[in-house]
Amino acid sequence: MRAVLMPGLRAGLLAAVVVVAGCAKGVPPAAGLPAPMAAIKQGKDQFLAYEHEARVELEGSRIGPRLQALAEACQKARFGDCTLLDMNEGDYTPRPGTVRHEAQIRVRLAPAGVAPFIALAGSDGRIANRSTQAEDLAVAVADTRRTQDRLQREYEKLSALQQRADVKVADLLAISQRMSEIESGLEAANRDAAQQRRRIDTQLVTVKLEPPSAESGRSEIGEALRDFSGVFTTSVAFVIRAVAALIPVGGVLALLGWGARALWRRRRRA
Repeated sequence: MRAVLMPGLRAGLLAAVVVVAGCAKGVPPAAGLPAPMAAIKQGKDQFLAYEHEARVELEGSRIGPRLQALAEACQKARFGDCTLLDMNEGDYTPRPGTVRHEAQIRVRLAPAGVAPFIALAGSDGRIANRSTQAEDLAVAVADTRRTQDRLQREYEKLSALQQRADVKVADLLAISQRMSEIESGLEAANRDAAQQRRRIDTQLVTVKLEPPSAESGRSEIGEALRDFSGVFTTSVAFVIRAVAALIPVGGVLALLGWGARALWRRRRRA
């Protein structure tokens, strides 16, 4: 029974070990974009996991529709294979009295689709900031391969030993238990290899949508104008309360002043 499992395990192992940087076909890179946003291809014997970040300034009224357009483009694979990881939209208060409407989307995309995806995000707007970084997975890939090879060799030895006619029942039970442990280890190693391959074959793209700085300034002025009536009313109310609180104090001070003046005059006459 164990010997029958070997071809399937070997095939799964070989499929998990092969790590190749792929590109979505039929998606031309956007022309004229700077290097950080252009499609980045893996070099020979390189295992790099690329991540891109872009900050796009857009009119506040267009942020919501643009976020939906980006999500739809990813879900329909408009720029190649794409996985939507997360998206969020809402109002934020970076400081008291200031409200900003912002959105963010994060996708895992085929390398050739990075440039057009960023271009779509920045259409009718401005790409204010962008960056690209890569994590070298060569060591992790090599470690995973060594683990797979070691477990596969041990599994093959135990499988051959299991077929011997002179093996005792107690030894067979121990061999079967160890082979089961090796199978679990191989499955975990294969999952690690598949995750590494996914990070190498695709690239992580994060796009932040936010209003321009000038629009934020106008929003603050508009907010101040809307608050004018409330602030004015509050200030007048404060003055009225202050005057009401000071009237009794002023009356007492006036009486004390009048008594002191009368006493001074009496002493002066004497």
